[in-house]
Amino acid sequence: MHDRRDPLGAEPDEVGDLLDRQALRRVPGLGTELVDITEVEYRQVRLERVVLVGVWTSGTLADAERSLAELARLAETAGSVVLAGLTQRRDRPDPATYIGAGKVRELRDVVLAVGADTVICDGELAPGQLRRLEETVKVKVVDRTWLILDIFAQHARSREGKAQVSLAQMQYLLPRLRGWGESLSRQAGGRVAGGQGIGSRGPGETKIETDRRRVRESIARLRRDISHMATARNTMRSARRRGRVPSVVLAGYTNSGKSSLLNRMTGSGVLVEDALFATLDPTVRRAETPSGRVFTLADTVGFVRHLPHQLVEAFRSTLEEVTDADLILHVVDGSDDLPEGQIAAVREVLAEIGAAQVPELLVVNKSDLADPLVVARLMAREPHSVVVSAASGQGIGALLEAVEVDLPNPPEHVEVLVPFDRGDLVARVHEEGRDVRVDYTADGARVTAVVGVQLAAELSGAAIAPAEAPAGDGPAPADTVPR
Repeated sequence: MHDRRDPLGAEPDEVGDLLDRQALRRVPGLGTELVDITEVEYRQVRLERVVLVGVWTSGTLADAERSLAELARLAETAGSVVLAGLTQRRDRPDPATYIGAGKVRELRDVVLAVGADTVICDGELAPGQLRRLEETVKVKVVDRTWLILDIFAQHARSREGKAQVSLAQMQYLLPRLRGWGESLSRQAGGRVAGGQGIGSRGPGETKIETDRRRVRESIARLRRDISHMATARNTMRSARRRGRVPSVVLAGYTNSGKSSLLNRMTGSGVLVEDALFATLDPTVRRAETPSGRVFTLADTVGFVRHLPHQLVEAFRSTLEEVTDADLILHVVDGSDDLPEGQIAAVREVLAEIGAAQVPELLVVNKSDLADPLVVARLMAREPHSVVVSAASGQGIGALLEAVEVDLPNPPEHVEVLVPFDRGDLVARVHEEGRDVRVDYTADGARVTAVVGVQLAAELSGAAIAPAEAPAGDGPAPADTVPR
């Protein structure tokens, strides 16, 4: 923590914004290749020597530094070297330049001093803010949203994952297109100009309009492709549903250990990396509870604070694995210094995709690295939780037992004689059951079906006892027929 006291004896609140600037670290840099920042075509941002900038609008200084430290990890995941981190205390980001005109000049001085070629802002910049910052600092400026999109583009492997990332990038890029000759028109001239003559001259289409049209066409094509891929995914999911196999999904903050937990619970060999967003494509594996009950376990993309809305929309078909699950294993990194922040960020995204009502079991991972006091605090706050270590295997047995308890009860096969005055139960059997067979006898309806546990209990409670009814399906004796 930096000393924030003014050397002239001023109170902390009187200290200027300069004292709110926090240096993260300085490390040896690498060579770089600059690309034209006004390029309109889809491209991968190349980040190498970067300076981070954040605006601290609420919370404590520790919160601001934690957010910038996470931005540094994101930048490093994208392949860059973080040279410095700056924060500024403001009531709100400056609408023109994000950090204010004076701070932009200071930022320019820092960029020149450390030899950076990129500035990354810890927030989403409006197109005007982005343009003005680049005009002043004279290097490429990237915001948090585009940085995350770039990481996703690097890690996408499947055809569907690549299409989803491309769609998110196009949606982000569309309102930020900048090109050359925005005020010029492509006009068709007369014979001298090699055109078509009178009547063919007009305003034409500007370069920026052409770019926008091409991006919109790409967005429409990608949406069609993803829709077709989602159909195949839905078919596989429906097949699993027909087999009545319960579905469990691993969800949580990025790099919380979901893939390692999947491997530990299923014995599979899914790629595990100590990197943010190492998993983008859903992986589904078979698993069993201690009693031998089979369920599917799916690993999904990790979440992060301020996950770009474009990504949530683009990955909606993939995230349906979460919304359709019978149980969510919410994995949290117990070794993080503030896991409650991770939990809140994940639940915010779950609510956004419509999965807030799915039953949740909190899994505190990395217990071998976690502070026992932090784990105890989490357990007190989240009583429905399990502490595990995917690396050592500690607590995996207890986790599987908890999963077995939380899974929906398997359907039951019933064969009961339902009295005539409980036709409502027979109607529910037709609606909710499967393999339904109803034979009407003199005493009631003999129902044979596979139904849920609750309906099975209601049928059992209302059924005519065997002693009260004949065993066969034929007519009842005369003394038992209702009069």
